Amino acid sequence: MPADDDGLEHGLETHEWVSFVDGDGDTWLFDLTFLTSRWTCLFGQGCPGILETPTPELEQGCCSYGAHFTGPADLARVKEAASRLTPDQWKNHRPVDTAFGGDDEEPTSVVVDGACIFHNPPGFAGGTGCALHGAAVEAEERPLDWKPEVCWQLPLRLDYVEDENGLHTYTLREWKRRDWGAGGDEFHWWCTTSDEQAFIGDDTVFASLSEEITEMVGPHAFAWLENYLVSRGTERLVPHPVRRNATS
Repeated sequence: MPADDDGLEHGLETHEWVSFVDGDGDTWLFDLTFLTSRWTCLFGQGCPGILETPTPELEQGCCSYGAHFTGPADLARVKEAASRLTPDQWKNHRPVDTAFGGDDEEPTSVVVDGACIFHNPPGFAGGTGCALHGAAVEAEERPLDWKPEVCWQLPLRLDYVEDENGLHTYTLREWKRRDWGAGGDEFHWWCTTSDEQAFIGDDTVFASLSEEITEMVGPHAFAWLENYLVSRGTERLVPHPVRRNATS
């Protein structure tokens, strides 16, 4: 593992978790350490990006590669959103179907000039960043309804397993470098594990990404977690390893 991955290869990363069982018998497990941290997205604010060397001047963040889709519904939703984009909103404007590649099992957005086709580079009159995100804001709609799921969910990740009785365990946690697969080892920097640069937000992740979390786990699980955090308080929670290492 990369040296900046907070000692994961030694099993030294400590997080605090909480779980509950819902009315269907399914278990929900939450990474309190990350959800109560002050992580914030640095896109457009000096994010070094995820290439092999720091490239903050490109303002690509984690848009240097094509987005992968979770399934046909995710792909269809983004295609419909992309069809609403105008040349003033999308530098790489073109027929929608030509913006997607891969295969039926693993469709992706294509890469143009070293970034996702929906990435508007610095200097574009319509604004830098995700064309889908910008157009959604302009339309006064939710960006998460326009963008690929992986894009609006990052840096959150929801995993689940099913046992022999058909019961599920859902785990909401931070997206780690290793979740990118072998390619993640090539990133010179990843925002949840590399250093404290991204842990400067005014609010907790739970507060700043409340809409995304609700969309991922549903209103019932979100309400349970919100009530738990209010009753528990966050003062004595285990701090994020990045912050512990920075102050030790």
